[in-house]
Amino acid sequence: MSGYAAPLSDITFVLQDVVGLPAIAELPGFEEATPDLAASILEEAGKIAADVLAPLNRVGDTVGAKWEDGTVTVAPGWQEAWDALVEGGWNGLPYSAEFGGMGLPHVLNLAVQEMWQASNMAFALCPMLTQGAVQAIELFGTEAQKAAYLPKMVPGTWTGTMNLTEPAAGSDLAAVRSRAVPEGDKFRISGQKIFITYGDHEMVENIVHLVLARLPDAPPGVKGISLFIVPKFLLDADGNPGERNDVACASIEHKLGIHGSPTAVLVFGEKGGALGEIVGEAGRGLEYMFAMMNHARLNVGLQGLAIAERAYQQAVGYARDRIQGKPAGWKEAGVPPIVHHPDVARLLVTMRARIEAMRGLLYETAAQTDVSHAHPDAEVRARAKRRVDLLVPIAKGWSTETGYDVASDGVQVHGGMGYIEETGAAQHLRDARITTIYEGTTAIQSNALVGRSVLRDKGLSIGELFADIAAVVAEAEAVPALASVATRLGEALGAARATVDWLIDTAGEDARLPYVASVPFLMQMGALTGGWMTLRAALAAARGAGPSDDFRSARITIAEVFAGQYLPQVAARAEAIRAGSRAVLAFGDARL
Repeated sequence: MSGYAAPLSDITFVLQDVVGLPAIAELPGFEEATPDLAASILEEAGKIAADVLAPLNRVGDTVGAKWEDGTVTVAPGWQEAWDALVEGGWNGLPYSAEFGGMGLPHVLNLAVQEMWQASNMAFALCPMLTQGAVQAIELFGTEAQKAAYLPKMVPGTWTGTMNLTEPAAGSDLAAVRSRAVPEGDKFRISGQKIFITYGDHEMVENIVHLVLARLPDAPPGVKGISLFIVPKFLLDADGNPGERNDVACASIEHKLGIHGSPTAVLVFGEKGGALGEIVGEAGRGLEYMFAMMNHARLNVGLQGLAIAERAYQQAVGYARDRIQGKPAGWKEAGVPPIVHHPDVARLLVTMRARIEAMRGLLYETAAQTDVSHAHPDAEVRARAKRRVDLLVPIAKGWSTETGYDVASDGVQVHGGMGYIEETGAAQHLRDARITTIYEGTTAIQSNALVGRSVLRDKGLSIGELFADIAAVVAEAEAVPALASVATRLGEALGAARATVDWLIDTAGEDARLPYVASVPFLMQMGALTGGWMTLRAALAAARGAGPSDDFRSARITIAEVFAGQYLPQVAARAEAIRAGSRAVLAFGDARL
């Protein structure tokens, strides 16, 4: 397996010149995020990713996490790596200094997380889930809960988990059966949770579980679910870990990939009930958890980008070394490396174009998250919130599906050696596969996209997005080097608009029709927004942004590649949605 080098020039360009970190740094609370500080953070994070985390990626895959007699042991080197992150304060990057954080923008934290995920995805799941738990407690916890847990969780002295899934309650959280029985000012929690990422380990003093459960008098369905803080170790009078709580790890899963991440089966209440405390109001647990889930979904989308970047770097390295056959059109002496073969070049360039599209989309979503939280104008905050709600399912669904495809292309570049575990290319493909499933499958994301951002608000948020894309098209039409790309994006925008109209119109005909088309629509929107972001990057380059002439020229070429290879998919999917959706329903389940 090759190493990892953080693409700092690419990351910095998107942050500074495409999604507007300097403007975000002017928002209240983010004044410390100067270009110099951002550059320093990114450079140091890149070193940790390359020197500390990346060398452990193969160890995590081959050795993995182990469970024995109720105890989980992480892979060799994991503990030292975690201690390094804690010592550097990396877990607290986006959180308040009041609790030991740095108070920096979410989009800058996302860039750091990209490097963690690319260098060692299985390891990086732990800080990712912890940050999500911090966010939930920060938003909805009492002042006492914040004081008790956040000063330990923000720096990473304690980690956090999200406990939703049960054997009978996967995507359908209305089926949650775990119980919470009042006992004084606490609750006794009982039930079983599965697929709990970093549900148990011994890298930290305590693990803070956020658990969905039902009170005895709770109504059925999602309105009967509440959220509880259930620590692995109960806190003593001084706020330190004391007695072991009634929560046990029954096993960890044996998975296709991310072997270094312990995916736990947790049992609450085998000895009478685990003690927990309610977060916020009873019956609003799913609402609160969704704040954590949106954080997780964006970061899982980021995993799609990260694994694609790692697979791309390895594929380029292999293609520059591997000599096999004389490529078509080669007129020089000798046999060159396969990077000169036309189809290998196609694979590598299209991998790169999709990576740049994903990075732009994900960073834009994170930037809008910062605006939605910090902008002084309530109307601007509301518009940014609509944009985030619209983009998160696209960013998660399209980026993970695309990341898996890019990892598969990475195997293809290696040829037969890509199928051999020792090269490491197969690990990227195996690790990538889960990203399309956890934190809501691609179908769950697409259902949210159609149901919320198209049907519920009658296309308001998506109409705002289309207007912004049209503005970029108009700007690019005036730049000769980008006119053809602008034309392609404009045509794709028209096809996407027609699809939205179709979805709204057919909802009254048959409620199933918009949803049978929802995944193709999400992928259509992924291609459209990917084209939007690569063109925005090309416009920034055309204005002179970027470290060199070659860098700027490459951004223009990347926009051309994406426009030529992937924007035609928008019209193709529009036709497939209109022509094929009714036929799918007409087939019927009895014929399957």
